[in-house]
Amino acid sequence: MDFENRQNWDLDAWPEMYGKLKELQGMIFLSPPGIELNLMVFTVASLAAGCRHCQAHGAFGLDRVGLQIEKIQALWDFENSPLFTARERAALRLGLAGGASPNAVEPEHHSELREHFSDEEARVLIAVVALGGFMNRYNDTLSTVTDQESRDWAESHLGGMGWAIGKHVGAAHEQRSGPPGR
Repeated sequence: MDFENRQNWDLDAWPEMYGKLKELQGMIFLSPPGIELNLMVFTVASLAAGCRHCQAHGAFGLDRVGLQIEKIQALWDFENSPLFTARERAALRLGLAGGASPNAVEPEHHSELREHFSDEEARVLIAVVALGGFMNRYNDTLSTVTDQESRDWAESHLGGMGWAIGKHVGAAHEQRSGPPGR
């Protein structure tokens, strides 16, 4: 694959946009129901979208906020894992359906959200899925190079789930200093 000079199109190369995007990410991910569940929904939406870059960053972010590795790995099969509550499953189902293309959210997803979340929390979860959609499409279209730290973490902890770097591998000169937020 030849993605020569793709870093010229990276969001880092558009500081005004990237700064506003980081503000939006902070507002959304830190809002209730909280960073942990919001990142889980982002990661599952990224699984549905197929963006390996965002999968790695979402899962690594969950590790950085203290979620146990076993639960991060279980996101790949959350429906069958005893590690998730009914509340978490409702949010993850929304993430999986909302991250699919075409969008697969049905009235049942809304009903299930209403059983477990306030209107404000549901709005945040929908915003997480929507923001994930932007990030997934941008990074997968560009084939953004995944930083070495996130890549190493994902290869070590997610390889057994079928995760592989795919088109997000890059040459040494394309490597970032670290994952987002550092």
